[in-house]
Amino acid sequence: MTLYAKDIMVSNFDTIHMDAPIEEAIIKISKGKVRETGYKTISLMVVDDLNKLCGVVSMFDILYHLRPDFLNFGIDGEELQWEGQIKTLIDKFKDKKVHHIMSRNIIGADMDDHIMIILDRMVKKKYRRLPVLKNDKLIGIVYLSDIYHRLFSNS
Repeated sequence: MTLYAKDIMVSNFDTIHMDAPIEEAIIKISKGKVRETGYKTISLMVVDDLNKLCGVVSMFDILYHLRPDFLNFGIDGEELQWEGQIKTLIDKFKDKKVHHIMSRNIIGADMDDHIMIILDRMVKKKYRRLPVLKNDKLIGIVYLSDIYHRLFSNS
């Protein structure tokens, strides 16, 4: 079986502008598209004014950055009183823009990259998705779950 990015990539996906409010990303991810494989998309490709890919924002990014910053410095959250603070954290968080929390160091794939090359990149970097680019323009996304489904659904 010979598979390339173009054979497995999803070309119907949501994007969001880097200056969009976080709340827009939260809504788009909550209403994410269900792909043919039955998996729901939990991320958005982030684009700039020229519609070029500049990052990814995922459910993980949103939940990670919802937490207070001091938890990133080794403070154990179990020792704190969280009662009544979640709404305050969410309200404060919604004031941010997508570019404040997106993942920036994005590695892409070419349409003609073999599926094992893509899989190797994804596994080594622990990525769940890999954008497919043509002339720096986003044309598709390969999802780890879709690779798994494609390789093993007929076995």
